[in-house]
Amino acid sequence: MAINESLAQTSNVLVYGSMAAYTFAMFGFAISFAQGRDREVHPENGRKSGNIAMSLTWLATVVLGAGVVFRGVSAGRVPWGNMYEFSITGTFGVMAVLLAVSLKRDIRWLGLFMVLPALLSLGLAITVLYTESAQLIPALKSYWLLIHVTAAVVSAGVFTLGGTVTIMQLMVARVEKREAAGLDGGRFKSVASRVPTAENLDLFAYKTHAFVFPLWTFTVVAGAIWARSAWGRYWGWDPKETWAFVTWVGYAAYLHARITIGWKGTRAAVIALVAFSTFIFNYFIVNFFFAGLHVYSGK
Repeated sequence: MAINESLAQTSNVLVYGSMAAYTFAMFGFAISFAQGRDREVHPENGRKSGNIAMSLTWLATVVLGAGVVFRGVSAGRVPWGNMYEFSITGTFGVMAVLLAVSLKRDIRWLGLFMVLPALLSLGLAITVLYTESAQLIPALKSYWLLIHVTAAVVSAGVFTLGGTVTIMQLMVARVEKREAAGLDGGRFKSVASRVPTAENLDLFAYKTHAFVFPLWTFTVVAGAIWARSAWGRYWGWDPKETWAFVTWVGYAAYLHARITIGWKGTRAAVIALVAFSTFIFNYFIVNFFFAGLHVYSGK
């Protein structure tokens, strides 16, 4: 099937448009976060900026989603054939997860810390990873691409949400520990005053990771099944396979520590953060610096 260059260019324009909207949203969240200290006196200050930023985030995510769709339609396939396409789809997944959670709870305080990485990811995609729309390589021509990568994209979004909350939990816990000892809160005090308590962040992170773990398990299993049909074996210790399994072990250890041993707070958060770092390592370092069957950078 011939590539529809017009649709491919439309996709590019939409991705750039989403970046513009995310940029304005980032400023809105920054203003809202900065005004958080005054909410008890002037509650309308941070709320108004946060509402505008959240609306812009919805707009940007819809536009980015359209860009992902047009990219796929331009080649008559799912838009996950290379690292550029997975990056824009992954960013969409991250922001879609944030917005889905925002329907049930007020997380405007988290917006700045999610939109900024999304912008960085899109910037990396269009400057370093961009490749022209093209047909899939033979190994990717399978319905398992839709199943496996969809699960991976959703998992990426939830992992990013959980990882961000965990980092904030550790920051707030440090402030609370210092203040309990009669000391000044330290360099993270301004952040702690604007977000939930460490205990609430700990519970939020736990629920997030408990949700995503079965999905990541399915992602790994689906990848193994696809590998059997594509390469004739379920598992070959390819670098990306290996690090996907390491990530699974990391989050399994976190949930085991929480449920069986009863670890909470900082000790459990450290395990979750280590697990999240393995996921980030797999996405960025393995894709760029390791050779393997899963590296489809398009370069």
